[in-house]
Amino acid sequence: TLVRLGGGNLKALVVLLVMGLSASMTLRGVTAVARDASVDRWVLTLPKAQDVASLTGWPWIGLAVALALAAWALGLRGERRRIAWGAVVGLVVAGTWALTSRLAFVAEHPHTLEPAYLGTVSNRPEALSFVAPMAQTLEWLQFFSDRSRVLQLGIVTVLGVVLGAAAMALWRREFRWEGFRRTDDLVFHLVGAVLMGVGGVTALGCTVGQGLSGVSTLSLGSFIAVAGIVAGAVIGLRVQMAWVNR
Repeated sequence: TLVRLGGGNLKALVVLLVMGLSASMTLRGVTAVARDASVDRWVLTLPKAQDVASLTGWPWIGLAVALALAAWALGLRGERRRIAWGAVVGLVVAGTWALTSRLAFVAEHPHTLEPAYLGTVSNRPEALSFVAPMAQTLEWLQFFSDRSRVLQLGIVTVLGVVLGAAAMALWRREFRWEGFRRTDDLVFHLVGAVLMGVGGVTALGCTVGQGLSGVSTLSLGSFIAVAGIVAGAVIGLRVQMAWVNR
């Protein structure tokens, strides 16, 4: 959606605004109360960290899975370009983990005199994510004059994707304005934006935050979230097809 906005798609702007508002409400607003009183109460305490390597006791399982997937992907015909770009995205995720866990770490913050990870909201290592950062971007734009509001990793990522997509669209002469033409199209986009905002915060990430950044740590919770994302996509597509057939 951010890439589409960079290409001049006004539908993407509406989606991002509604998604950011819904995410903000789910972080600290009306739906945050419902989230805290419902799904946040369902907690499973594990004996160890939730990554598969810790749970199984196999420290090299990540490397084994990566090599197996790479061998399978390289065997696909006609997909080399997508595989190459997928590898680039994976390297960006790994690089972001390295950036926030190594270069952004300070043993003594000048204000708090405590260890800190600069440029992160959670004060922990972070990687790419887009739902909660959309809410943070809207808040940063609204309270820009408040000097306590500083740029964070998520905000910079959101702005960078939009500006990068716009630059690429202009360079390739593919930039064009596009808006809504049908009421049902608007309704689908608005409903989807709300579901993304609420669901992305509730699941602690979206297809990027959980599907890429989370799975890259072999987090059990991320695999569960991805399974839910796939199931939701299948249901959403079937609902849309039924709507079109009507």
